[in-house]
Amino acid sequence: MSKRVVEVQVRAVATVIGGCAVFLGNEDKVFVMFVDQGVGAAITMFIQGTRNERPLTHDLLANVLRALGAKIDRVVVNDLKDGTYFARLVLSAESETQQKSIIEIDARASDCIAMATQQPAPIFVSLDVWDEVENMTDVLRKMQQEGSDTEKSEEEEES
Repeated sequence: MSKRVVEVQVRAVATVIGGCAVFLGNEDKVFVMFVDQGVGAAITMFIQGTRNERPLTHDLLANVLRALGAKIDRVVVNDLKDGTYFARLVLSAESETQQKSIIEIDARASDCIAMATQQPAPIFVSLDVWDEVENMTDVLRKMQQEGSDTEKSEEEEES
């Protein structure tokens, strides 16, 4: 049985003590996921379209997937336990005989979001998680109005 989900986008990434706060959400709600500095920097790079001279870990994984004929179909943040988010990286691949297969891989939610931002691929949150997280829309709006160390997503910059 599959869970019902809500589509979200990375709305902003802010540097905080000990890592980064990734704001995820849509028009109805925004919530925060705290990630380590390296993944936060990677998400920010992907949002800004920054290229590195040499491939980083997320680039390597994307290159391996591409070489195997697979791509990220979507990411699903499917659980939240004791403040830790759990996610599934959903891949699609075609065999030499054009048969399509779907592969689900358990992965850190932060890595899934980085990969989805890089590819790009849609990010979904299960309704169970969506209902549990605190709405941080006002916090994000206040940070952006104060001009804090927040990086806006491309969608917000264009609107």
